[in-house]
Amino acid sequence: MNYADAIRFLYNLRWFGAKLGLENTFKLAALAGNPHERLRFIHVAGTNGKGSTCAMLEGIYRAAGLRVGLFTSPHLVAFGERIQVNRRLISEADIVRLVEDMQPWLRTFPASAHPTFFEVVTIMALRYFAEQRVDLVIWETGLGGRLDATNIVTPLASVITNIQFDHEKWLGHTLPEIAAEKAGIIKPRVPVVTAEESPEAWGVISQMAASHQSLLRQVTQADLDDPPLANLKLPLPGEHQRRNAALALATVRVLVDQIPVRADATEEGLLNVSWTGRLQIIRLPPGRTILLDGAHNPAGVQALRAAVEKLFPGRMTLIFGVMQDKNWQAMCRTLAPLASRLVLAPVSSERSAGPQAMREFCEQLDPSADIVACASLSDALHQTASDPRVLITGSLHFVGEAIEALRLSSSPALNERGLNEWTAVTELRGV
Repeated sequence: MNYADAIRFLYNLRWFGAKLGLENTFKLAALAGNPHERLRFIHVAGTNGKGSTCAMLEGIYRAAGLRVGLFTSPHLVAFGERIQVNRRLISEADIVRLVEDMQPWLRTFPASAHPTFFEVVTIMALRYFAEQRVDLVIWETGLGGRLDATNIVTPLASVITNIQFDHEKWLGHTLPEIAAEKAGIIKPRVPVVTAEESPEAWGVISQMAASHQSLLRQVTQADLDDPPLANLKLPLPGEHQRRNAALALATVRVLVDQIPVRADATEEGLLNVSWTGRLQIIRLPPGRTILLDGAHNPAGVQALRAAVEKLFPGRMTLIFGVMQDKNWQAMCRTLAPLASRLVLAPVSSERSAGPQAMREFCEQLDPSADIVACASLSDALHQTASDPRVLITGSLHFVGEAIEALRLSSSPALNERGLNEWTAVTELRGV
């Protein structure tokens, strides 16, 4: 097997969909020797800000001298982004080896209960982190929490960023229902840290923590004004990122007896944090600015709009591409006031919303608006090539496509962004 074969194998796993449940992951982990039992984790769930919070935690603990594993999803360009050690992507050779090792174990499953892409990748990550003898793994959920494949671990701390509407088809149609799924990562007597403040969701989280006899630490607006955060200029712009930083700091403090961290390491980690595609600012000649942000739900674009209005006052060109299963109508309503021109394009995905349908909706919002529907992102970039300020948003998949099109990252020989796809056949296997 070579690297192309390994990617092709992983790609074919998408046909098994996104089946929520822990039975397969526990079985695969046992076949792999239960590598998670030799590791320490901080488990991060929530609707928005998971990746940024994970990046901040990783940066702090790495600055403190630890060897840190980082598991996140989706990837923007290369599959290896999902599995990193000290911010070094897993090598192609290790991906091939781990995929080959999975083959005999996967054959023990009946076709009707074959592990999914995410379940397989979760076990690959656990094996890799155990082999690399990492001191700590920052461990992001994929979808939800309670039935997510990552939930086979017992972490040092459970972190819940916030609770917003997203993936309602699978997680529930009310904030308490969604909160219950996210709070499913809470384990007995394991501390919980959250930045959620809404009474509906907070009530669920606090009740779950109490039932598990888990210490609960809530991050509030006041934490954003405490040192050292009050005096730090974060590389990731926006008030929402300051809240993510406060959450990371609170987590570090909750765990200080188990993992001591010097104050200067905390500041160093936050001051050097990087997380691609989150209000990323690209300066291009002659004097052009392109903003990339993976906001992909109504709450995400509200945070994006607040940050853009503060940092870049005045209107700009907006290139927008989004998945059909998102509430793109609400996203358009929020973002439209930022746009001097609205350029709509499809995400390179079978789940993409149609630009023409989005155009018709946006024209109803403002019949006088300058709105263009494009056949592709490359067409949209061509049409806006001379615009001085451009914001590209709507989906992490879309931002990943833009990163490749703008040559901001070396592109893999294969289109590895396709690995983010999964079919619409989704089941609950139970726990």
